[in-house]
Amino acid sequence: MLVLVDLDDTLCNTWEAGKRTMLHAIPFLLRRGKLRALLYLLTAKYRGLEGSKKLHTLDLHELVEELFRRIYPKITEEELAELSSFVEEHFFRYLRLYDDALPFLRGLRELGARVVLVTDSSTNWQRKKLEVLGIGAYFDDVIISGETGHSKFEDYNFRLALKRFPDREVYVVGDRDETDMAGARALGAVGILVRRGYFSGRKVRNANYIVRNLYEALEVIKREHQKRAEA
Repeated sequence: MLVLVDLDDTLCNTWEAGKRTMLHAIPFLLRRGKLRALLYLLTAKYRGLEGSKKLHTLDLHELVEELFRRIYPKITEEELAELSSFVEEHFFRYLRLYDDALPFLRGLRELGARVVLVTDSSTNWQRKKLEVLGIGAYFDDVIISGETGHSKFEDYNFRLALKRFPDREVYVVGDRDETDMAGARALGAVGILVRRGYFSGRKVRNANYIVRNLYEALEVIKREHQKRAEA
């Protein structure tokens, strides 16, 4: 059994940590007269970047630079460094595993599954999350878009995981239909969409199962595994 698992908003509260960071950024930006940046955040113009493949391979500092140079083309390196430091400090202050993450990962281990983390963003950013969250040891491999040069809008990283751990029984667990679940469909895997986080209200076209949490995801995997064993 091979299980490919997403990180952000699947195992940990990335969007919630990001929102709380943005709230703390309001007085920070006001004190520095960055009203256009404040308006950008308050009007959620960042949503227009959701489909950018480039942004899914950037680390935090590159992402801050990409966003703020769109708003302030002449922003200085010193200002960018200060903004990056602020965002990083507050983001990691609020980043947490979901309560069901460890029971889910332990449950997969008890089933004898190979577990591969397939995640977007840069290696430094994602590996720091794993370090802070303390879950790196639960994975047989970690595939990060910033390392492969391919985001999860493609199926490359999903196929890479299967190439490294060939198996006929494959599951993909994640929170985003057009990446995680599309990747599952490309592999012929069972796609289990966890309805939470930033993308929780989006239409679903690719998932085989929609669940509310990782407890339910684990039960789906157990049922599917049992059906295969009895077939």
